[in-house]
Amino acid sequence: MSPRSARLARLSRSVTFSACHRLHSKSLSDEENLQLFGKCNNPNGHGHNYKVVVTVRGEIDPVSGMVMNLTDLKEYMQAAIMEPLDHKNLDKDVPFFSEVVSTTENVAVFIWDSLQKLLPQGILYKVEVHETEQNVVVYKGEEAIVK
Repeated sequence: MSPRSARLARLSRSVTFSACHRLHSKSLSDEENLQLFGKCNNPNGHGHNYKVVVTVRGEIDPVSGMVMNLTDLKEYMQAAIMEPLDHKNLDKDVPFFSEVVSTTENVAVFIWDSLQKLLPQGILYKVEVHETEQNVVVYKGEEAIVK
């Protein structure tokens, strides 16, 4: 029997969390914030039930048959997503957002960075954040585009 080459697979798991926020940039005037963010700039904030899909990728282990143990992924997601974000005011309870506008794009970056600290090196493939059924951000750890 000939040796089989490694098989790569992607594995995804989702969680849902509830949080509130206010879209407001300290770099803009109150009028500019209202014009840019509209009703999402409400001084009292607004909330979402976010759905997050985390995808990891790697070789399928020939012994376990897994890319990663789902129980481990669940624990990493609990620590990186649920504990810091669920039932929180993102702008007031999460230090990252004290200087960064709490857009869904930045929520995805926060989750990516948090997971990168916990997961085995190089396994995180993408973070998908559904703010609503219509609004989804996909982040794969990309840095800035050089212009």
